[in-house]
Amino acid sequence: MPTTKHYHIMNETYRKVFENNRKWIESHTSKKPDFFEHLAKGQSPEFLFISCADSRVPVNNIMGLDPGEVFVHRNVANLVVNTDMNIHSVILYAIMHLKVKHVVVCGHYNCGGVAAAMGNQSLGLIDGWLREIRDVYRLHAAELDAIEDEGARYNRLIELNVFEQCNNILKTEYFQKSHADGGAPSVHGWVFDISKGELIDLDYDYKGQMDRMKSIYDING
Repeated sequence: MPTTKHYHIMNETYRKVFENNRKWIESHTSKKPDFFEHLAKGQSPEFLFISCADSRVPVNNIMGLDPGEVFVHRNVANLVVNTDMNIHSVILYAIMHLKVKHVVVCGHYNCGGVAAAMGNQSLGLIDGWLREIRDVYRLHAAELDAIEDEGARYNRLIELNVFEQCNNILKTEYFQKSHADGGAPSVHGWVFDISKGELIDLDYDYKGQMDRMKSIYDING
């Protein structure tokens, strides 16, 4: 059972969040008094950022962007799953209504979801989700199995997972329609190195990939 001391620590942590919030408000309004009034009028972000739910990936902070400048979706291991209506609703809204200029899929090294997918232990409900990552491994097994160092193989699977999730965006009807109409955003694959605090552009060639996939996945004629 939690002790009185334990509850005290929890309450202190809880209160600290609201104290930090007041300081955060002041940090913005001291520079621009109408910052939040302006923010409340609407959003026009240039970025959609799809990332892992990991608490060590603070999206606005690592990008150096203010509230309202990046539209965010997060899940375990930054997956774009065909049957996940949540993420497809987010991407469609970002592309068709917010008119974002960039869609970023950002993985991160030391990803627990990818590590779990590399193992053979059943974890219950999440097994179906992790199978998406195992499918990425299957597609790239020759490359991955040739990497002897386990840590390097792990990091490469994280990168390849980013590429495959970018591919999944290109396969969608709404992205292809936007592209045909000339208004599609650029699609980028990034990885965040937690140990360095560094964002790394993996140079995902979305236009070249669209050309390579067109004969199979083109659904707009």
